Amino acid sequence: MTGREALPHTDGGRREDRHVPVMLQRCLDLLAPALEQPGAVVVDCTLGLGGHSEALLRRFPEARLVALDRDTEALRLSGERLAPYGERAHLVHAVYDELPDVLARLGIPRVQGVLFDLGVSSMQLDEADRGFAYAQDAPLDMRMDQTTGISAAEVLNTYPPGELVRILRAYGEEKQAKRIVSAVVREREKEPFTNSARLVELIRDALPQAAKRTGGNPAKRTFQALRIEVNGELSVLERAIPAAVGALAVGGRIAVLSYHSLEDRLVKQVFAAGAATTAPPGLPVVPERYQPRLKLLTRGAELPTEEEVAENRRAAPARLRGAERIRESIE
Repeated sequence: MTGREALPHTDGGRREDRHVPVMLQRCLDLLAPALEQPGAVVVDCTLGLGGHSEALLRRFPEARLVALDRDTEALRLSGERLAPYGERAHLVHAVYDELPDVLARLGIPRVQGVLFDLGVSSMQLDEADRGFAYAQDAPLDMRMDQTTGISAAEVLNTYPPGELVRILRAYGEEKQAKRIVSAVVREREKEPFTNSARLVELIRDALPQAAKRTGGNPAKRTFQALRIEVNGELSVLERAIPAAVGALAVGGRIAVLSYHSLEDRLVKQVFAAGAATTAPPGLPVVPERYQPRLKLLTRGAELPTEEEVAENRRAAPARLRGAERIRESIE
């Protein structure tokens, strides 16, 4: 479901030292040809605890970083971590579909690199009071930006049953959505939902035995669906990936780490469209304006190695896609 800066099996030390960015070396290598030039600008659209950002600043000493996150606590912690890099790192409180506005405010017309590490960060999973994790009891919040928007509890308690079913099916790919929602509606009439443990217990009780025997914790699909709805993740991503491609200079590169099929499908569609000719069929010579704007850098989606998954269990579902901007759009 997620993996941002996955946890290795160690204890102690600073929080950020205990988080290892997913597929870090491969991300750096994908972006390297675009970021080794002096004055390059790279955007980390999902700052989190700053692991990818710090590695980018260290690997490319002449590059400048713009890093976005909607989570104010992530910005605070990463600000401390990236402080040694001074003015080379510019941190912004923003959702990643706001990238064009952020770059316009900073006076940056085009960038050489963009990185997305999607999903919920390890910090958010590990902070019990955020309500992202189904393994521990916590308030049902799930907002990545706790300064705005509605919580998961509000979604559960106020959405019409049909809408809840749609969310669980579309965002959680939950086959038992109707059964779960019926139980939720019945229980919320007795008492509104406030904490995750009650929801987890309800899901366990609602599912048939066969559904509980496969796929890990039976609550994970419902929690994923609620998180995506609360944070508008897929609608944001639908806007953000094309905007990021549009922000790339010719020769610029984009790398995207996804953690579930819905995210990966969106990324794949945008990259495939950019890498395809838009010419009408049958033209003997394809004019410049119809030529592909992108070159794919990965064959399909690349997966983490067995060694990385063994070290970082949250890296397991990661899917990495990369592309290079090879041509300006000609209207």
